[in-house]
Amino acid sequence: MTPGVPPSTLVIREKLASDEAWAREKLTERWGPGVASTSGFHDAAQLDGLVAELDGERVGLLTYRIEDGECEAVTVDSYASVGGVGTALLDAVTDLARSRGCRRAWVLTTNDNLPALRFYQRRGWDLVRLHHNAVNEWRRTVKPQIIERGLDGIPIAHALELELRL
Repeated sequence: MTPGVPPSTLVIREKLASDEAWAREKLTERWGPGVASTSGFHDAAQLDGLVAELDGERVGLLTYRIEDGECEAVTVDSYASVGGVGTALLDAVTDLARSRGCRRAWVLTTNDNLPALRFYQRRGWDLVRLHHNAVNEWRRTVKPQIIERGLDGIPIAHALELELRL
């Protein structure tokens, strides 16, 4: 059961063609023109995705890519005023990755994002890599829009990789 959301009212489903405009709008608002990752620079709206619906309203979106037996959660976003949407999306992508024979699921966050580190680790994901100066490199090469300072004024320079072994 997902904390904060009655299980009967939250539905996680695959992103459909009818979600495309909504997904692009939400992803552009949150992530700008694309998402930089150690796997490349992605137009997240073009990726496969999972949509969270609460009482028929879209309240969350997770985009992912599967390659070489690994599932990368490229974006994880909740737009709900209640808790549990992010957890439900993460659980769903984990189940999907297992069903497709992946050996691990992984996600990146930045060094300033302590709430994300807490979120993933509380759900059993393990911090496995520091990609030193990766964000500085992305800012220089593919996404100059990345802000210099993030949460609590912390300089954003590094990407942190978390994984869940499946």
